[in-house]
Amino acid sequence: MSHHNTAAKDIVPIGQKAAYGAGHLVLNLYPGALGFFMFFLLTAFGMDPFLAGLLGGLPRFFDAVTDPIMGFISDNTSSKMGRRRPYILIGGILSAITFVLLWQLDENNSSDYNFWYFLIMSMVFLIGNTMFATPLVGLGYEMTTDYNERTRLMAFSQTVGLIAWIIVPWFWVIIADPEIFDNQAEGVRTMAIYVGLVCLLLGLLPAFFCRGMDAAPMKNRKKLTFSSIFSNLKDLFRSIGEAIKNKPFMKLCGATFLVFNGFQIVASFSFFIFVFYIFNGSYEATATWPAWFSSVGAFVSAFLVIPIVSKMAEKWGKKNAFIIATLLSIVGYIMKWWAFTPDNVWLSFIPIPLMSFGLGSLFTLMMSMTADVCDLDELRNGMPRKEGTFGALYWWVVKLGQGLALVLGGLVLKMIGFDGNAATQTADTLTKLRIADIVIPVVTAGLAVWVMWKYSLSEERAMEIKAQLEERRGEL
Repeated sequence: MSHHNTAAKDIVPIGQKAAYGAGHLVLNLYPGALGFFMFFLLTAFGMDPFLAGLLGGLPRFFDAVTDPIMGFISDNTSSKMGRRRPYILIGGILSAITFVLLWQLDENNSSDYNFWYFLIMSMVFLIGNTMFATPLVGLGYEMTTDYNERTRLMAFSQTVGLIAWIIVPWFWVIIADPEIFDNQAEGVRTMAIYVGLVCLLLGLLPAFFCRGMDAAPMKNRKKLTFSSIFSNLKDLFRSIGEAIKNKPFMKLCGATFLVFNGFQIVASFSFFIFVFYIFNGSYEATATWPAWFSSVGAFVSAFLVIPIVSKMAEKWGKKNAFIIATLLSIVGYIMKWWAFTPDNVWLSFIPIPLMSFGLGSLFTLMMSMTADVCDLDELRNGMPRKEGTFGALYWWVVKLGQGLALVLGGLVLKMIGFDGNAATQTADTLTKLRIADIVIPVVTAGLAVWVMWKYSLSEERAMEIKAQLEERRGEL
């Protein structure tokens, strides 16, 4: 149970929480739109399935490499706007423009031309997105030094961010509707413009309204010049090494990798189960059921699960809240065996509240705990504080796992004999598909609980570290 009350000076004003939440809405809207738009590379632009798969995976690995570099740069930046906000401003503008350009494909161009155009523009987009996302995550870690207020801030931002996942499942419905667009290619190009404009407007808010720590007193920051580039690389690797030696942080990364990517591997399986098991291969009968399933799941996570998990963390501690939430999600996944049935499609919605405790709690708690880890790192390794580096490495693990999940998901489908070109699937394939849809996330979630079981950074320890830091260098 929480043993202290949050001081007034440590409470993040609601306006700043809203601005930070707007940034997280952008962080979710971009990958959400990308995921649903990728489907139309096949249907609208005639892309070869293998090439489309490469376009989904290759940019993620590039993105994972640039994140730690951007984290190091923002940690060591000196400017009137602080360490993070200049990059959030520039990155927000650049990523919005390049996202729109990314999807201005012409269906009349050759498949090879569209492949190389999309691949190159993806790299440019991800540079802008990294400039925006990595400093934004680091900024959130330093907006408050209070153990419980960190959880409240992350809960608020994750709730706002999940609104994107309520919206994006309907993109494919809108784009494919002939009464709205003449063809799917036109729909993709137009919707990309709308997404870019929304992300541009929302992405600028944290750059103008959020406030982090005062970086002026921070010592030992590195000079960011071309002449010091090689020494900077040495310092970058040293920072990464210090983070890897931080056992609580590595536990957070390991648990996140397991929970999130266990879900990611089977993310598309529910859609296939709706189509081929519940509706016997009829896309017409399936209609918008998968979109409703995804939207309801996001809605429940945002407005039911996250507030509950936030209270659980305040009462029982962040580690215990994570373990309880993850165990509840396991129960929800197991219930899918009986709930997903052709007899009554409405039953498929029953497991959603329990399943939502998995992802709904994950980033709220893990990002809050990563902020605590940054305090521990300062205590051990001194200045400068490395919120950007820790945030970048944490999301590096997430993005690397996403790339692997895309590969593993396809491998599982191949192993069970799934044929995407077939009108129906065999009974044996459907049984294996349903088993994989349950077993994979259950096993990875169970392993995540095991990883976090001896996580040592409790509220008491976090408060001790905070007091030691303030005694050493004063308040920031």
